[in-house]
Amino acid sequence: MTNEKREPKRKIRVGVIFGGRSGEHEVSLMSARSVMDALDREKYEVVPIGITKEGEWVVGDPMKALAEGEKTAELATLLPHPNSSALMRLEWQETEPATLSAVAELDVVFPVLHGPYGEDGTVQGLLELAGLPYVGAGVVGSAVGMDKAIFKYVMAANGLPVLPWRLVLSKRWSADQTAVLDEIETALTYPVFTKPANLGSSVGVNKCHNREELIAGLTEAAAYDRRVVVEQGINARELEVSVLGNEDPIASVVGEIRPKRAFYDYVAKYVSDDSELIIPAELEPEVAEKVRALAIRAYQAIDCAGLGRVDLLMDRDNGRLYINEINTIPGFTRISMYPKLWEATGISYPELLDRLIELALDRHEEKSRLRTSFELESGE
Repeated sequence: MTNEKREPKRKIRVGVIFGGRSGEHEVSLMSARSVMDALDREKYEVVPIGITKEGEWVVGDPMKALAEGEKTAELATLLPHPNSSALMRLEWQETEPATLSAVAELDVVFPVLHGPYGEDGTVQGLLELAGLPYVGAGVVGSAVGMDKAIFKYVMAANGLPVLPWRLVLSKRWSADQTAVLDEIETALTYPVFTKPANLGSSVGVNKCHNREELIAGLTEAAAYDRRVVVEQGINARELEVSVLGNEDPIASVVGEIRPKRAFYDYVAKYVSDDSELIIPAELEPEVAEKVRALAIRAYQAIDCAGLGRVDLLMDRDNGRLYINEINTIPGFTRISMYPKLWEATGISYPELLDRLIELALDRHEEKSRLRTSFELESGE
């Protein structure tokens, strides 16, 4: 028997990043509130980190600052230095040099950022340079999952089914609208969907039934991105699968969304409460297994990690399945499909957060064992 006192186990310090320079800024705030409320405070010390719509990092009470538009929050930054995991408070005056002081040493980062400058690999790149573990896909998986056009190219290269589509550059759309419209109408049939290539939550997405609506859809999508995806519309069932894991991911039960609106748009997802969420989806067992297998293949094809919600379409007329997209940081409110599907599969919301943090730490540890330099043996 020893009389030595054991040091209490320190809580894991989790930096939760939310907000961001994105049309999905408000969605991110909703997701982050749910995540921070559910993280077990017996296990974790939560450090909230906000990013304003202008791209400034803020600490203190960033949720209040971002939600209410207050300017009282303190500025912060993260240094791209692999030997420093400190979140730094940033202070400067116009006539004085900037000064940095540590806010907290972070153990792991949980990005709850949707859309550009957060879900697209940019923040992930900063975290890689800083040598910090983080939840979710890496730089490549995030970038490919975010870019609807590149994503479709990767799916096709891996033999995974996608709907017919066309890519339109906004610069060309502005210069020669008639030629663009003619090309789309030759390749696809109405209805078609117009989508900004790098945006999520159905922001800027429109279903177009004729040329007039196509003009409006392309114009709106081009206001959000320099690249626009135009996709063939079908009489579809909208299916979703939550995927969890790194190299050996698992898939949840299949869910189905039956929107009352024309499609599952931003309003249907976050404002109205009239879409029907069916969990599990009413599918034959062998079809459900095929959907789940396709979801995992798509997830692995882009080197996704941690989490991802795979959206698929099933043609009601012939039963064919198509991969629509992967959300590498899906909506994370308690009523969002990603956690709801796992809850139906047997993993609660708090347990899901635990697993995601464990996956982030495991992946970081594995990567830390890799060689980062190469030296020739003497005499070669």
